[in-house]
Amino acid sequence: MERTCVIIKPDGIGKKVVGEIIKSFESEGLKLLGMKMVWPDRSTIENFYDVHRGKYFFEFFINFMTSGPIIVTAWEGENAVFGVRNIIGSTDSMEAAPGTLRRMFGTDGRKNLVHASDSVENGIKEIKFFFKNGEIIDYSPEEWKKG
Repeated sequence: MERTCVIIKPDGIGKKVVGEIIKSFESEGLKLLGMKMVWPDRSTIENFYDVHRGKYFFEFFINFMTSGPIIVTAWEGENAVFGVRNIIGSTDSMEAAPGTLRRMFGTDGRKNLVHASDSVENGIKEIKFFFKNGEIIDYSPEEWKKG
């Protein structure tokens, strides 16, 4: 089982599509392990996206990601990283495949609704970045499926 991090960006919250986003992952069999809403400060987001520091879009993107609250989630499932990335679509919303979240709700290449881990290793790292010990809950949903 893989774990991956998905961040619903300020535009996803502003467009009131959080439920649609969560439903998309759950309907594909992914298990939600953690979720929190935060309004990140600049240094947190700069540290999280440090790999992009110095790129032409960095300043705009940091301003966007700190312009409102975000929802950070942790998911688990078989091939979770690949599965989530297929559900959300490519980075530029206008180039994303029809039916993907970014195509349906995104605006462009930066205001693109969600962030998702790009590898298993980054999924683990990103979850640890936002969640403290005890905030990721491992459980068996089978217990509640029984009438």
